[in-house]
Amino acid sequence: MNKSLLSLAIGTFALGIAEFGMMGILNDVATDLDISVVKAGHLISAYSAGVAVGSPFLIILRKLPLRRLMLLLAAVIALGNAMVALSPGYNVLLIARFISGLPHGAFFGAGAIVCSRLAGEGKGASAVAVLIGGMTVANLIGVPGSTYLCNLVSWRLPFAVVSTCGVLAFIAMRTFVRVLAPLPDTGIRGQFRFLSHLAPWLIYGGVFFGQASVYCWLSYISPIMTDVTGFTNASMSYIMIIVGAGMVFGNLFAGRLADRHSPALVTGIFAAIVVILMPLIYLFATDKIPSLVFSFIAPALLFGIGGPLQYIIVRFAKGGEMLGGAGIQIAFNVSNAMAAILGGMAIHHGLGLASPALVGIPCAVIGATSLFILYHKYHTQGA
Repeated sequence: MNKSLLSLAIGTFALGIAEFGMMGILNDVATDLDISVVKAGHLISAYSAGVAVGSPFLIILRKLPLRRLMLLLAAVIALGNAMVALSPGYNVLLIARFISGLPHGAFFGAGAIVCSRLAGEGKGASAVAVLIGGMTVANLIGVPGSTYLCNLVSWRLPFAVVSTCGVLAFIAMRTFVRVLAPLPDTGIRGQFRFLSHLAPWLIYGGVFFGQASVYCWLSYISPIMTDVTGFTNASMSYIMIIVGAGMVFGNLFAGRLADRHSPALVTGIFAAIVVILMPLIYLFATDKIPSLVFSFIAPALLFGIGGPLQYIIVRFAKGGEMLGGAGIQIAFNVSNAMAAILGGMAIHHGLGLASPALVGIPCAVIGATSLFILYHKYHTQGA
């Protein structure tokens, strides 16, 4: 496989552990720092805030050559997570988590453009799938590995590993990614001009609601699998590996399909399948074998929707390509937060632990509708 693309994937692998790894070790962090789990949960929110704040900084950095920009972002990944690993107390840790989130959206936004330039003819979506693949592999092995390292040594060690991966990404990109000229400068206003058109909003709508459709259920997979389906707590490690495997497969499979067919059509079909899948997840929530199968299929559809859209946003964000790509990650993170709230509301109102799957149905309908409209109106332009 292309070494330059793999060097970018090392960076997204690090980002995947940094974003999702905290969820599995929250109790350990809270115990070590002598704080409540709720207060420790703010460390997850601090990272998401960093993602949202850091992405627009691409406007300031837009004149940098692309490889130099990616090297800068890798350096911040390494520095931010080293601060997390070495934080002496909660307040410093909160700041460090915010800093470590700053390069997240920018890395994906600029990385999608780098992948498009490095890819061969007709291989752009597959190239971006390699970029996204780093995060899916992080969910497959990095996040379970983080939990293991936490139990074995300390919750700080996984973030030291992430920092090391940031250094490795820096070295690999410096070695294997060729020098790439910066994008033409359209000025600050020009960076936002693409938002005056419908297509980017349809893409963001597909990401936001398409991701939320699965995350309504995925946010509560642990209590659903243990309290409804009847798996033991110990089984969750293996179930999360199945979830991660689905993410890896869905991302790569959708990337291949999107190179051969319309990305908007591929992602729209995936979102439409989610409309059918969510009721099945709810109806078979008490059955172990179907629940395990759905634990693979649903995450596969989740990343099958997001990956190709990270690729095609570049086509519809002329003059603000990096900001457009970073916007996908903002939509993704805000969508995750909203999905958890919606799923929690369904449980809180007495609809049952399995009910978040039902909440995902209207989200999937809206996401699929956005993507089919995108295909209908813009497939001749490469959507």
